[in-house]
Amino acid sequence: MTVARAWSVAVVGIDGFVVEVEADIGQGLPGVHLVGLPDTAVHEARDRARAAVLNSGESWPNRRVTVNLSPAGIRKQGTAYDLALATAILAGDDAIPRTSLEKVVLVGELGLDGAVRPVPGILPAVLAGASAGFSAFVVPAANLAEAMLVPDVDVLGVATFAALVRQLRGEPEPDGGEEPPPVVEAKAVPARVPAKDLADVAGQAEGRLALEVSAAGGHHTFLHGSPGTGKTMLAERLPGIMPTLDDAAALEVTAIHSVAGALPTGDVLIRRPPFHGPHHSASRAAIVGGGSQRIRPGAVSLAHRGVLFLDEAPEFASSVLEALRQPLESGEVVVSRQRETVCFPARFTLVLAANPCPCALAEEDTSRCTCTPIARRRYLNRLSGPLLDRVDLSVAMHPLARLDLLHAVANAEATSVVAARVAAARERMSTRFAGEPWATNAELPGRDLRVRYAPPAGGLALVERDLGRGRLTARGAVRVLRVAWTLADLTGRDRPGVDEVAAALALRTGVWTG
Repeated sequence: MTVARAWSVAVVGIDGFVVEVEADIGQGLPGVHLVGLPDTAVHEARDRARAAVLNSGESWPNRRVTVNLSPAGIRKQGTAYDLALATAILAGDDAIPRTSLEKVVLVGELGLDGAVRPVPGILPAVLAGASAGFSAFVVPAANLAEAMLVPDVDVLGVATFAALVRQLRGEPEPDGGEEPPPVVEAKAVPARVPAKDLADVAGQAEGRLALEVSAAGGHHTFLHGSPGTGKTMLAERLPGIMPTLDDAAALEVTAIHSVAGALPTGDVLIRRPPFHGPHHSASRAAIVGGGSQRIRPGAVSLAHRGVLFLDEAPEFASSVLEALRQPLESGEVVVSRQRETVCFPARFTLVLAANPCPCALAEEDTSRCTCTPIARRRYLNRLSGPLLDRVDLSVAMHPLARLDLLHAVANAEATSVVAARVAAARERMSTRFAGEPWATNAELPGRDLRVRYAPPAGGLALVERDLGRGRLTARGAVRVLRVAWTLADLTGRDRPGVDEVAAALALRTGVWTG
């Protein structure tokens, strides 16, 4: 008897690889034998598939069944192979036409009662199948809207295995049978109006400027100062002034959240830049990604194209903070385990927030502060020099007097006003960087910055002065020039001048002159 074939997809990180599921039914003791590097969950698919087939009114072959998952070099993990395995076995037993499985990718988990249950990673699975030339996909009905985001493919959402078998046989639905899943159009959910408005933040002109520069150019920011000065409020409002994601970025962000099983309820395509603020007790694996069985994306990837906010940053473990250095430079994170290595996108905007000392009173009222000078220094030294050297903007946040607070609230700019300036600045960058592999000033390579986008001599003199005084490192000087370009884009200038370079230096060093 010839071998029957079906196809599924192995998702590694957010990349997918088409897997051929070959089923051979031959002589020997009854049983199902899986080969091709399956994990425990895939081995258990034998029992799930058998129960689902029998409870769907079909017959299970009482012979030796050998199932090969190819290519064998890719580790097969999870329950997404259930549908392909069950259909390949029935096709091998001639219970369904083998031709109906040609060039069809099947992804889904089977319940013992024959229900087809949703699985994470549907979007990257369909994207991988489409890039490999497949144009027809079968997915759980609950994942239908997500799968249909991929253009130019035919997607069938099924709620039960019995309904899938009828579709493959070309049989009509029985009278009084289950209703077909609703037709879902492949449309993105419109961008939501951010619930948190910048108009709620009183005063803090330097902090608001840093937030605007960060949103426009993709620059990392460090907000430090006493409690109650608005550090968290500013950070939470940063996604609201960032531009909505374009189609490519939205698909990439949605794919990451799909793999993590973290797609927002009711949303299909994530258009708003994500905001992720893990607790300071989070482990290194929770931040950069990992897992003992299956490697999943961490906070740095869930914040891809959006904001990663570390509140009370000195309270995070040193190993966690230092693990941020590589993705801050490269825009990706590589997680290695004994059996596999996975690369996740991680181009996020980092916002750090910190109090001046453990008791948080050093800057507000030194007479009430109970921390010793050594304790204060040790507390802030938890943020290492190499980490802070990768942060473009550093702003001290100070408490407002009561009268200043009332006046500042009445005159605070709204999110919509600031977002319009940010969008205009991004448009200038898009025009300037057309055809380049980077899109924002924060991604501008240092060599191009020095050769093609160098500021005037007066601006360079300011940077060289601070380099000589030890206020800047070579990396810091490059980041200052990137911020200067963003300030020029926000003010509509063709190139940064001395004023923009001086403001960029002040935003990094905290020293304002003139």
